[in-house]
Amino acid sequence: MMEQGEEVSPELGLGLGLRGKHFNYILENWPTVDWFEVISENFMDSGGRPRWVLRQIAERYPVVMHGVSLSIGSLDALDMDYLARLKALAEEIKPRWISDHLCWTGVNGVNTHDLLPMPLTEESLKHVSGRINEVQDFLGRQLVLENPSTYLTFRQSTIPEPDFLRCLTEETGCGLLLDVNNVYVTSYNNDLDAEEYLRALPVESVVQMHLAGHQNCGTHIIDTHDGPVVPEVWKLFAEAWKLTGGAPVLLEWDARIPSFEECHAEVLKAKKYMDGFESDGRTAISTGPGEVSNPVDFLVSQFTELTEFAELTDLEAVDIRG
Repeated sequence: MMEQGEEVSPELGLGLGLRGKHFNYILENWPTVDWFEVISENFMDSGGRPRWVLRQIAERYPVVMHGVSLSIGSLDALDMDYLARLKALAEEIKPRWISDHLCWTGVNGVNTHDLLPMPLTEESLKHVSGRINEVQDFLGRQLVLENPSTYLTFRQSTIPEPDFLRCLTEETGCGLLLDVNNVYVTSYNNDLDAEEYLRALPVESVVQMHLAGHQNCGTHIIDTHDGPVVPEVWKLFAEAWKLTGGAPVLLEWDARIPSFEECHAEVLKAKKYMDGFESDGRTAISTGPGEVSNPVDFLVSQFTELTEFAELTDLEAVDIRG
């Protein structure tokens, strides 16, 4: 468990996810963005130009590392080789913090490259808490965990997700990455009240927030990160901003990525929803500088495959949206 005083101290503003498509623009213009978030796995094993670009950016901007393969909820043993490479990258670029997701990503050493949901029970809480402590001890720093987007609820689950996250932060000292879009997606897909979900979270443990676009398929929503933030999520963000006291905000855009200027303009829209509320000082807002995308067929098929997988296991999945 993290010792008192070892938690991260976020003092950032409005950031963007670092994507390869924007490398040249950033190097040529050094734009007035507040900070960048990098996908850890994109750089852990890469040398050459990608790693060189990352070093240049890390020398000029605050960066944080965001992972997608820690698999904190898996029954497999923690991948210590993965953790060693993660730690080595952190020692090189000195991120403000390291984050990942409350999920599992594979079994028997096979990585599905997807963020899979897990049943939320007393047993899984004890299991994940122990693994978080092990990761934090190895890295020598606080781990920050993100609430995932989910598409089903396990009948075996006995703890609501906000309460599960609260217990994790209390038992391990880990931080929370509040993905506002994921709150909306999960609430829609599981017939929950998104604002009640927000109010039940351990907002005092929120280190960072995420914003992103999604695809509304009618009966369900898929977290695609392939378009602008929708009005409903902006409204939810305004509430999250107040509840967290103004945590740093980052926009994710991972498919059909537009120009850097368009991405930056999208995250700057957050300022409109911060009006009328004074930050507690954790977020320093800079003064520098919507179409809805079409359904993504391959992601819809992945959703169907996930539902079929759940039905084939001994974990019964509850159908979403009736």
